[in-house]
Amino acid sequence: MTAPIAPAPQKFNNRDYVSMTMEFRCNLRCVHCMIEGTMDRLKPEPVERFDELLALNAREKRWKGLILTGSEITLRKDLPDLAARARASSFEHVRIQTHGMRLADAEFAQTLVDAGVDEFFVSVAGHDAATHDGITTVPHSFERMLAGLEWLDRQPGVRTLTNTVVTALSYRHLPEVVRTLAHLRQLAQMEFWVYWPMREDDAKGLIAANAEIRPYLVEALALARDLGRGVEVKNFPECLLGDFGPALRNVQPHLYTDEAFWPEFMRNGFYQCVWRDRCASQECLGLSTAYIQKFGLDETILTPITTA
Repeated sequence: MTAPIAPAPQKFNNRDYVSMTMEFRCNLRCVHCMIEGTMDRLKPEPVERFDELLALNAREKRWKGLILTGSEITLRKDLPDLAARARASSFEHVRIQTHGMRLADAEFAQTLVDAGVDEFFVSVAGHDAATHDGITTVPHSFERMLAGLEWLDRQPGVRTLTNTVVTALSYRHLPEVVRTLAHLRQLAQMEFWVYWPMREDDAKGLIAANAEIRPYLVEALALARDLGRGVEVKNFPECLLGDFGPALRNVQPHLYTDEAFWPEFMRNGFYQCVWRDRCASQECLGLSTAYIQKFGLDETILTPITTA
């Protein structure tokens, strides 16, 4: 019997980072957007709160990295200033979470790098323009996102990460997403976040069955591992990942955001599983209410993790 092949380790420790939501506008209209119904009322964190975070970390050195995020953070005009202030204060790394379209503008991207942004977490909705643009509903968004990643790949000292939301529209293409980005040398980590609708039902029809997702997800993880990428999975049963169970990382960086977000998030109703009382997993979120309503409890394919 051959020993199981471990997945590539995570390149980043989420507990080393703190995240702050600084923007709730977006110029894409992704069909899988989880907060589209709340963007008009959720408020970005004020600059005063940002100042308090810088002062706190300067005193206590709680975190090594700051993640500037939002619906689309590059729409914020003072983003370079925020990044520069964070790097001059106490943060070794500044990451932005973005759909990547503005990074195709090399002058703008250079401004961010010069300001101290050294990590770029870029959303990749699909493996080609037809799939990606169909999900974002904005023509040429794939072309611009990829051009931005390729520009960043030529910059010394910059690391990139990608995230692909796993839905009924995208799960069959996950291995091709990895292959499409295989040429990027500075792509350190690839993440796959299984869709949750922030409500009790799947009104958009975007949730896919775990049994159908599994072979494509595992293949994508194996391909990324073979390329030396770190890998992370969110919101998928750990017991279905096999040797890639350690890739499940639902623990997120500490998040500063509008408190009105959390009641919406809790509508997902995570942690439902027939094995919950017997499972030793420390990361698994179980099944959501919307998933169970659509596919049931998956009791024939789920198994309890026996050791943490």
